[in-house]
Amino acid sequence: MTAERPVVSTDLPGLKLLKRGKVRDVYDLGDSLLIVATDRISAFDSILPTGIPLKGKILTALSEFWFDMMRDLAPNHLIRTDVRQMGDKVARHASVLAGRSMQGRKAEVVPVECVVRGYLAGSGWKEYQERGVICGTRLPKGLQQSDRLPEPVFTPATKAESGHDENISFDRMVEIVGRETAAFVREKSIAIYERAAAYAFERGVIICDTKLEWGRVDGELILIDEILTPDSSRFWSADGYRPGISPPSFDKQYVRDYLDAIGWNHEPPAPPLPDEVVRKTTEKYLDALRRLTGRSRV
Repeated sequence: MTAERPVVSTDLPGLKLLKRGKVRDVYDLGDSLLIVATDRISAFDSILPTGIPLKGKILTALSEFWFDMMRDLAPNHLIRTDVRQMGDKVARHASVLAGRSMQGRKAEVVPVECVVRGYLAGSGWKEYQERGVICGTRLPKGLQQSDRLPEPVFTPATKAESGHDENISFDRMVEIVGRETAAFVREKSIAIYERAAAYAFERGVIICDTKLEWGRVDGELILIDEILTPDSSRFWSADGYRPGISPPSFDKQYVRDYLDAIGWNHEPPAPPLPDEVVRKTTEKYLDALRRLTGRSRV
């Protein structure tokens, strides 16, 4: 399908590396950031030793697409994606960076993950089974796995540098970031999810849930990081959807399922992925890009 070798790490002489996340390498450009989406993939809080070709480019293309669509709902950190316009120190690394890089505004990060759920899955499904609630929001009785919720539910979580993020109540979020900030990002996050979900459904994709990140620049709250990608969202095929099961997905659930099938205990180090799993994972990410944006290549 593609002969492109995965980019699992970057080393860019002349540029200051700030941090390496699970997927992104972030460099300091002075008054802005260079955010490079590599082809690393993580599962169960471990970075796998095997990269997924084109993954970083697909994440970048989808984020750029959604940032543009949501611009009237909320400003964002994206300045540009063309590395040739990011200065000579960046442009000279174009062979590595092209297609997988965003220049973004520096922001003071809101230290809470803003999750919106439209369907009952993942940790939300587990919490509902145990207590009938998600992050303090009580749901109707008798719901099944993957059921569509009566309306989208905002379920914040604390950000974790390592290990699992922890679901929290909205009241706890207010304690962390303040009522005005919490209310603003809740309203905007739900509005963004609703617009994206309606758009995607017309194209055969169900957005089960998504995670948004917010930051503050000169007192203004803006979207940062990525938005509505297969890494930050759960994408299902509308064709294969039915309540009571975990539907076919366009995200890394396929990789998680493989790792469970081989009996990995979720403790590092993570095992490598076989070529067939790598190929199918790239195909799933490309299919999401094609359905949502009409693009079949990056």
